[in-house]
Amino acid sequence: MNKIAEQHELATSDKQQATKKTTIVSAIVNIALTISQIFAGIISSSQGLIADGIHALTDLVADFVVFFANHHSTKDADEDHHYGHHRYETAASLFLGTSLLLVAAGMLFKAGEKIIYPTSINQIQMIALYVALTALAVKELLFRYMLRLAEQVRSSLLITNAWHARSDAASSFVVAVGIIGALAGYPILDSIGALIVGLMIAKAGWKFSWRALQDLMDKSATQEEIKKIAEIIKATNGVRGFHDLKTRKMGDMILVDVHIEVDAHLTVKEGHDIVVNARNKIIKELPVLNVMTHVDPV
Repeated sequence: MNKIAEQHELATSDKQQATKKTTIVSAIVNIALTISQIFAGIISSSQGLIADGIHALTDLVADFVVFFANHHSTKDADEDHHYGHHRYETAASLFLGTSLLLVAAGMLFKAGEKIIYPTSINQIQMIALYVALTALAVKELLFRYMLRLAEQVRSSLLITNAWHARSDAASSFVVAVGIIGALAGYPILDSIGALIVGLMIAKAGWKFSWRALQDLMDKSATQEEIKKIAEIIKATNGVRGFHDLKTRKMGDMILVDVHIEVDAHLTVKEGHDIVVNARNKIIKELPVLNVMTHVDPV
């Protein structure tokens, strides 16, 4: 049991370090992008670039939310939270998704207004294209860096935040295309680019919000994870069978309930040891927080 506890502590420490690194890097990048894009968007009359800058600003807020959630989710269990605080990460994912939806609504409104009243669109300057292409390259590099670390520590919250960065790279691409069209003599394309960015953000926001809601409603583990748990139980020496295998998510972790069948002629200690062996194997192989077992004699 001590070895398993040490493995959990090591995984938690790795996740904290990865979160700290990605948060600092992402914050620095998003501060620079927010300032440069909004400033360049104003002086170059590019609505798309301003929208992309505001999107980068929401990422900056998201970085601090991720850092806050990770700090609290690693707290030990207490009298009020017997299973720990892992769902802080789920709540943070829900907040990020909701914030994306709100930002998208504002962007869609402004872009739609510009498209309906195109007479207010000014000629875009070349500097807007340079800044948009630079932002595109920086965001793509940031996404790859964040996703690599997130997958190493198996953090769904960090993976969510990494794909959030990828949505920024995609939005910068759309903005760059719109600016090119505007420079070619079709200024309305810049507003259309801003509209598309808003729709992309709304889609991402809905995806993250829905996934977080599913976890809060005790969604089960993936079919692959459930299959792996079943295989481990079957392969454990002394196990005659099992039934009523149930799982539910707790942040990045999984809670498991299962009835394990053992020989009815075994002593209580022998049956207990078989079940504990199966439990320890499951926790070692998968991100499982706890396995609640019931021993059935057969």
